[in-house]
Amino acid sequence: QVQLVESGGGLVQPGGSLRLSCSASGSIFSIVAMGWYRQAPGKQRELVALLSSGGSTNYADSVKGRFTISRDNAKNTVYLQMNSLKSEDTAVYYCNVRVPVASIAGTYQHWGQGIQVTVSS
Repeated sequence: QVQLVESGGGLVQPGGSLRLSCSASGSIFSIVAMGWYRQAPGKQRELVALLSSGGSTNYADSVKGRFTISRDNAKNTVYLQMNSLKSEDTAVYYCNVRVPVASIAGTYQHWGQGIQVTVSS
């Protein structure tokens, strides 16, 4: 079993900052990538940022230059530093961890429970 524990969400004013954390524990032998998705009310879940084990990153266009993803490999923890937050960043943010599955030559995605981020004055 794999457990993902998210923290750091909350209410912040426009222009403010928040840092999300996600710690992975359990039966994790290898990680292909860690990242964050978000889902706003009435919208589909979307990728926010992804960090591969090789260090490559992928950001949604809407957050480029404002959000930074990073990882502490020793702690199996991924962070999302969010600066210059806007009202449209309001959403439930989900941690995502991808692990290899040899039997299918692919990956399996684990999800956190989600954490609310609200940007409002």
